[in-house]
Amino acid sequence: MTSLYAPHRFNEYLEKTGEIGSVTMLAYPLVYVDGLPSAFPQEVVMFETGEIGQVVSSSPSYVEVLVFSSEAVRTGTKVTRTGRSLEIPVGDALLGKLVDPLGKSLHKLKPIGLIKDFRQVEIAPPGIEVRAKITETLETGVTIVDMMVPLGKGQRELVIGDRKTGKTNFLLQTVLNQAKKGTICVYAAIGKKKTDIKHVEAFFEKNNLTDKTLIVASSSTDSAGIIYMTPYSAMTIAEYFRDQGKEVLIILDDLSTHAKFYREISLLGKNFPGRSSYPGDIFYTHSRLIERAGNFKTANGTVAITCLPVAETVEGDISGYISTNLMSMTDGHIYFDRDLFAQGRRPAINIFASVTRVGRQTQTTTRSGIFRELNSFLSLHEKTQSFIHFGAELSEGVKTTLTMGERVLDFFNQSPDRILTIELQIMLFCLIWIGTWNKYGKEQVRVELEKIISTYKRSKTTQDLFSKYVWEASDFNSLLGKLSVDGNKIMDTLEAAFIASGSDSSNVTDIQIIPGLIDR
Repeated sequence: MTSLYAPHRFNEYLEKTGEIGSVTMLAYPLVYVDGLPSAFPQEVVMFETGEIGQVVSSSPSYVEVLVFSSEAVRTGTKVTRTGRSLEIPVGDALLGKLVDPLGKSLHKLKPIGLIKDFRQVEIAPPGIEVRAKITETLETGVTIVDMMVPLGKGQRELVIGDRKTGKTNFLLQTVLNQAKKGTICVYAAIGKKKTDIKHVEAFFEKNNLTDKTLIVASSSTDSAGIIYMTPYSAMTIAEYFRDQGKEVLIILDDLSTHAKFYREISLLGKNFPGRSSYPGDIFYTHSRLIERAGNFKTANGTVAITCLPVAETVEGDISGYISTNLMSMTDGHIYFDRDLFAQGRRPAINIFASVTRVGRQTQTTTRSGIFRELNSFLSLHEKTQSFIHFGAELSEGVKTTLTMGERVLDFFNQSPDRILTIELQIMLFCLIWIGTWNKYGKEQVRVELEKIISTYKRSKTTQDLFSKYVWEASDFNSLLGKLSVDGNKIMDTLEAAFIASGSDSSNVTDIQIIPGLIDR
């Protein structure tokens, strides 16, 4: 790979710009350089040691530079301008690779190879004239999200919650589902532990996703400058694939960590601190990144960059400064509730505290009907549960509501080693809703659902049958009507298909889970 910032190019840039300065003061990762009077904001400068940095501000007497090296630069080190903003290599050769924000492979045994295309990392977000309405559904494979908090291609949806509440599991399930559909998935690991980065990489390799995924990573031991650049570099790579006519999913994990490192840089630069000591431009810092995602009109048709930024809460408090900032600049949020997680709900998504602003406009009439029915029913179920705490005698209607509520919530419980198609989700829910297994206990219902999932996975006939019912129905009520009439026939067909395929529901897995990743 031809590098724009190879150490041997110091003299080349010096001859080109004719300016050389020296480091006069350090406040790592910031250094102060004199002797570069023509340096402009965001210009890359090169040190004689081969390291690079980016100009963040200037004054008549010095230039403030953000250094990307993991070690502090010594005072007196010579510095020259490059005359260009930060650029990184982009291309199909990055797929399946683990790279740093400068586009260098983090595996010495897995070089990237020759890449001739470079793109600027910092650009202005595209204007409204090139944006298109979001009309296509983005399937996550996670039932509770696809049914209750649906997403659209090009949507910016915040994933928020406490640590260890299952956010990473959900993100990886979404990546798996989308990568299998041909979407390019860019995972930005921002200031993560190296073990966490390795878990994500191993997940992609185990599930054979390397031809559709790549990871842009910075670890907690990297310089604050490298960590700060991570999401911008990942978005730049996503934009390259968008311009090739490919749908892109980008995950920014997580922007709370990114904000903390930017706060550190800002305070070291003696910028005036605001709320929680964050700098006044923290909103702009994130919004100019998030706004680069969306649904765009390109030379290759309408192509989307779907963005799932992550924010971490403390003690379930979603009113934090960074959290509320991100909520205001995204198209909704999925909230992972620590109390639901403690109750054993997986995924622990609080649907009443979650919002999707554009996802519902991508739903079919059938899916919209299911959402309305489920939303009103689950609200009633919540109220009923509060009511029984008073010890009131339960009527048959209340018992029925509680029983069905438990079955629906149990249906939403989905292990992190499984993804389900929209057709399968809808059919399973409808079979529960019409009371197919009302006479069965909870464990027996789970066995029956496992049998159907196993059969669906292995039987093309079953897949076609489910698709026929779902897509030929004009709305939710008509689908329920058909299933009520054909219910026994469908169950007999599924039983026959289950026996014919020789399925063993106890051994069904859709995803290879890496040990240690559960409940991340």
